[in-house]
Amino acid sequence: MTITDKDCVVGIEYEVKEAGTTQVVDSNKGGQPLEFIMGTGQIIPGLEKALVGMSKDERGDILVKANEAYGEYNSEALQTIPIEQFEGIELKEGMTLYGQGENGETVQVTVKSFDDKSVVVDFNHPLAGKDLMFSVEVVSAREATPDEISSGQIGGGEHCGSGSCGCGH
Repeated sequence: MTITDKDCVVGIEYEVKEAGTTQVVDSNKGGQPLEFIMGTGQIIPGLEKALVGMSKDERGDILVKANEAYGEYNSEALQTIPIEQFEGIELKEGMTLYGQGENGETVQVTVKSFDDKSVVVDFNHPLAGKDLMFSVEVVSAREATPDEISSGQIGGGEHCGSGSCGCGH
């Protein structure tokens, strides 16, 4: 099956590096494939666009520019917070912390610097402003079931990737 831009469940094995470097920043090689439904915003836009037209067992190297990955670096996403709010945490520059945003969502911040009064945290994604090079292999590609399409979640209900079991496309 060729991957389409919508209602297709795709599984990939990947390795990603910051473009122009050899350091791997993320990988699932040898582990569980990353599965997602195309067209639902579950992966970065540039990678999703590049997968359209690929097929199962196809491999490729995909360059994703920062604006189609984690966005450009926003210098206004730095915030200075009183150090009392970090009580019990052994602070280190560059460490990642998780907190709660205004709407109860989980937010990730990086400690940029600190002194005995305050901590400067960065709300940018650690890969913001960076072009990324993905090495991917498509390990699975099938049509999403009606349940998956309506829920946006993979699994649940009967799987019928062939379309021959009457799942009404």
